[in-house]
Amino acid sequence: MENMSPKLRAFLSEPIGEKDVGQVDGISCELAVSLVTKGFNKAYILLGQFLLMHKNEAEFQRWIMHCCGATVVEARESARCLKEWCSCFL
Repeated sequence: MENMSPKLRAFLSEPIGEKDVGQVDGISCELAVSLVTKGFNKAYILLGQFLLMHKNEAEFQRWIMHCCGATVVEARESARCLKEWCSCFL
């Protein structure tokens, strides 16, 4: 994946650990604030939501747009980031 963003590359470079939700590729500062106010302050919590949706990218994208105010691009990029992380570490 030669067109990988630096943020995605950094996120995929190591286990999720205690990374803040804003470190997920596709999550802007504004979206991170919205997620934190809804209790999704850590990347592993957002990953848990993705896993609860059985790694279904379309379902996750609809959820993050509807419940958290993500744009289409943010939704697509964050779902891709979490899917790629799962492919690397699960």
